[in-house]
Amino acid sequence: MLSPARDLVGYGRQRPQGTWPNGARLAISLVINYEEGSERSLAMGDPDQESMTEWGSYAIPAGTRNLAMESMYEYGSRVGIWRILDILDEQSVRATFHACAVAFEQNPDVAQAAVAGGHEICSHGYRWEEVFRLSEAEEREHIRLAVESFERTCGKRPVGWYCRYGASIHTRRLVAEEGGFLYDSDAYNDDVPYFVEVEGSRHLVVPYTADVNDFRYWNSPGLSQASDFFEYMKESFEVLYEDSATGPRMMSIGLHPRMVGRPGRVRAIKRFIEYARQFEGVWFATREEIARAWLERADG
Repeated sequence: MLSPARDLVGYGRQRPQGTWPNGARLAISLVINYEEGSERSLAMGDPDQESMTEWGSYAIPAGTRNLAMESMYEYGSRVGIWRILDILDEQSVRATFHACAVAFEQNPDVAQAAVAGGHEICSHGYRWEEVFRLSEAEEREHIRLAVESFERTCGKRPVGWYCRYGASIHTRRLVAEEGGFLYDSDAYNDDVPYFVEVEGSRHLVVPYTADVNDFRYWNSPGLSQASDFFEYMKESFEVLYEDSATGPRMMSIGLHPRMVGRPGRVRAIKRFIEYARQFEGVWFATREEIARAWLERADG
């Protein structure tokens, strides 16, 4: 059997019962994917570069820098991130940063603002890279480099891990072996956290989302304007809130500064926060808070 094994059953119809802390029904996790400056780029000495842009995938002659692509990413770190943080500050909401270590090294002001704002720093890798293209030894080394980098830029290590797109067959074991991680989010297969066994020990997974995600502005079929994103968040929220009448649920929302940070898109975030707060039992939480609550529930 290939490892890790698939699990097509999960909780099944026997969904977890009870509530989140303070009687909350639905935990909402806003996730800022901060990748700008860590993407593949000839300017960074990489042999190739990212091809996805606001205009979709755009072919550039080999060895030629894609300056348009670079500037689209730079918008996120120069402008978009501050728009998002201003909204979160105004709304008193703390998010989780899926941050690439090199991205924070490139813009330490963002790292410092994230920490000062009380946001969680979850490692999104050393670079914004597809770890399934690395050898096991390379991946282990990149995990080490990422942790050391965050300790320098943020003053503390991350307790969460999330890969670009998807993990390798080694990732979860390597993350567990490192010893300092509370959870990983390298899954899209549930609406609540769950435990898996890694090398004989319990390991927590806090699933992420590919659909309630502003990345759909850059792919097709996708989102066009702020109202599209708001309506999709609203529909997802309403179903999960109904589900939460019988047990705790979690809603993850993926944000990218270079995407949702644009003027015509960013208001969807504020609009959704204000909408969700009209309902009782809604808890805006970091993924670390969600993970610790689930661990306490399991050990309680």
